[in-house]
Amino acid sequence: MNYKNKLIFDVLTIFPDMFTGPLTESIIKRAQEKKIVQINLHNLRNYTTDKHCLTDDYAYGGGAGMIMKPEPIFCGVEKILAERTKGEKKIKPSDIRVVLMSPRGKQFTQGLAKKLKTAKCLILICGHYKGVDERVKALITDEISIGNYVLTGGELPAMVLIDAVTRLIPKVVRKQESVKKDSFSGRLLDYPHYTRPESFRGLKVPEVLLSGNHSRIEKWRKIEALKNTFAQKPELLGKIRKSKEEKKILAGFKLTSEKKNKR
Repeated sequence: MNYKNKLIFDVLTIFPDMFTGPLTESIIKRAQEKKIVQINLHNLRNYTTDKHCLTDDYAYGGGAGMIMKPEPIFCGVEKILAERTKGEKKIKPSDIRVVLMSPRGKQFTQGLAKKLKTAKCLILICGHYKGVDERVKALITDEISIGNYVLTGGELPAMVLIDAVTRLIPKVVRKQESVKKDSFSGRLLDYPHYTRPESFRGLKVPEVLLSGNHSRIEKWRKIEALKNTFAQKPELLGKIRKSKEEKKILAGFKLTSEKKNKR
């Protein structure tokens, strides 16, 4: 199999059936059919050595909750690494990233998705129960969280990562321009979008979008993107360099907001 222009996802999980729906629909399905990405699901229980196929055990020191054992994870990752780095179509170890999906991890962002896209193979470890044995960290290159909340396991976060990274790969989304202009792909959140009909239940499309004046439309979109970011994700504004025009627009939003709060 030619791995040259393909990103391989190898997912280690105790619940592989959870991935069936999300990975067999829409853009992810088409990306696999076009052989742009390859997604392999590995049942972690297949790497156990006891007759009961146990992947978890009690924590040393006591306490509630079960901990995922290190042996199956090490065996699974090492086998996948051996398969990917040997043979005629081998991948260089530096092009492989081993990712643990964990609430302790680094926040998953669009910027991180872009970095992960440059890999040739992403091995995703789906944690479960109370967590994984700390010694697993010796294997991983990245520990990633999709948010400051707790889920039942790492399966849903792995699906989120696969979706976000896959759509960034050229030829996955038909119009790459739409990907480049997505929220978080640039400096700001996206501006509002409208389609037909022109009027729906008394709600009308902004006149400027019907004007055919592209310079006015671009100016409106910039203002609306700034407005959305100011209202919903103001923390993003502190991370970007702003033009004089943008600073002036934001100052107006701030003044309006302060007046509303005084009422």
